[in-house]
Amino acid sequence: MNKVNVFLSPNKVIFGNGTASQVGKEAQQFRAKKALIVTDKGVVKAGLLAGVQDSLKEQKIGFDIFDKVEAEPPAANVDEGAQMASANGADIVIGVGGGSSMDVAKGIAIMAKNKGKILDYAGTDLVPQRGLPRILLTTTAGTASEVTRTIVIMDEKRTLKMAVHSNYALADVAIVDPLLTLSLPPKVTADTGVDALVHAIETYVAMSTTPFSEVLALEAIRLIAENLPTAYAKGENIAARYNMSLGATMAGMAFTGGGLGAVHALSNALGVKYHLSHGRANAVMLPYVVDYNKIGSLRKYAAIAQAMGENTEKLTPYQAAEKLVSSIFRLLEIVNIPARLSDYGITEADIPALVEGGMKISRLFVPNPRNLTEDDVRNIYTKAL
Repeated sequence: MNKVNVFLSPNKVIFGNGTASQVGKEAQQFRAKKALIVTDKGVVKAGLLAGVQDSLKEQKIGFDIFDKVEAEPPAANVDEGAQMASANGADIVIGVGGGSSMDVAKGIAIMAKNKGKILDYAGTDLVPQRGLPRILLTTTAGTASEVTRTIVIMDEKRTLKMAVHSNYALADVAIVDPLLTLSLPPKVTADTGVDALVHAIETYVAMSTTPFSEVLALEAIRLIAENLPTAYAKGENIAARYNMSLGATMAGMAFTGGGLGAVHALSNALGVKYHLSHGRANAVMLPYVVDYNKIGSLRKYAAIAQAMGENTEKLTPYQAAEKLVSSIFRLLEIVNIPARLSDYGITEADIPALVEGGMKISRLFVPNPRNLTEDDVRNIYTKAL
């Protein structure tokens, strides 16, 4: 009760079906004349920029498109985009896409007004100047980067994911339009949906969590567990997509102030070395880390089980926490996410490299509800084989 709790979020969050059409009016509030739209070629091909472009045209705001964002984006994506923004006289950045596009857009907005390269600011609160205004529109229900203060980029020279944490990375306006997620294929729906679930679960049990985070996270867990199977099975189900978008947004707001944990630490090596998507890597590690962690926060894991629809009324907290592990495995099976590392070609010979990669992110062990040693990390990976 003596802890100081901080809640961080974008200046404005606009949520609802059809809200992508408001991007032009929001950009006009910044007296923007020239926007740089940051996205990837998949979003362009899917036609998801049309509404954004029309909205900008209605407000007579010019725009250029930077569509070179890559999955697990290299730092060079940000630096190249920032050069384009400066050269073309952009006075606002509009990100459209998944987590990678959100991160690159935030980085471009910062680097358009700061010297050097984005990796110069890896760490916490190292960015000296605010950067360009940024409006972020997500096309997935997963990373929630549009509402966080974190930018994740790849340092290709060191083959290491790096993070920039800064309040200057928070969106000026985050627009969450569930209709933009209707065309997501089932696999991406599953990966991003479980990624959002991981955010909510990890921040709910984190030692660094806050009362704000707990409230948002528990409701996010309920929404995602209830709606992900339907969104996976019937992508055009607007109600399921709406609730998934709401859950992912709430989970993002929760972990921005509440922190993450060992799932993210141990999934990192899977993305870097074995090229699993961020969401898929988190999904695979989730049940094994929860199984390991459960004795560190039994009552909270029991509450998560209840939020995921399990009947825990006559169970002890330990029994409920064990039931949660089974519930997570069942959800992964429903959305066709294989939950064994061996399903992805990983063998026992790969364990030492995984342990080394996981230990590089050991800073995330600090808020984790149970301490981990290198042997513990090895045992978790081995159990996940």
